[in-house]
Amino acid sequence: MKEHYYDELLNIKTRGEQKGFNQSFHYHRYEPTPYSALETLFNQYELKSTDRLVDFGCGKGRLNFFIHYLFDATVVGIEMNEDFYREAIQNQTNYVKKYKQSKHKIHFLCCLAEEYQIDSLDNRFYFFNPFSIQIFRKIINNILCSVEQFEREIELVLYYVSEDYIYFLENHTSFELKAEIILPHFYDQNSNERFLIYRLAF
Repeated sequence: MKEHYYDELLNIKTRGEQKGFNQSFHYHRYEPTPYSALETLFNQYELKSTDRLVDFGCGKGRLNFFIHYLFDATVVGIEMNEDFYREAIQNQTNYVKKYKQSKHKIHFLCCLAEEYQIDSLDNRFYFFNPFSIQIFRKIINNILCSVEQFEREIELVLYYVSEDYIYFLENHTSFELKAEIILPHFYDQNSNERFLIYRLAF
């Protein structure tokens, strides 16, 4: 199983899903992106070591550690659940023991996604259907305000994306679809099993 293999490789524990439900209907329950899906994504989509990716709803940090391991990029995990945040911090401690050079390139914050202050270096943003369209709109507006102050290339990576997200991006923003990455063997049964990459057009 890839879930066990990669957790062992990265010296982390990210398996399991959220038990119970969030109090707010705006926030969806936690589920980590499958490692097999991440393999497919990053076989076709590359990051640079100079990129800084923000993962909204990072949970225990799986994506963050996987990206750092592959690309040596800086990663920021935003998580509102204090229990998952603590597990992400513990995973960071364990990961750093094995990959010591990573210490200053992996960051976790415990806060609501829409309250995260977009950093001028943030240029890649990952969403695995973490919250309602209302929250998504606020975050996209935060990103666009940041770009007005510090112009830079911005890309969004969306997994299991809702139609509401797509409609908003394509009809109310300057983001344009750059790529669609379909997950083989899964997409035929479920059309949500894909990644969409959006780039901000100037």
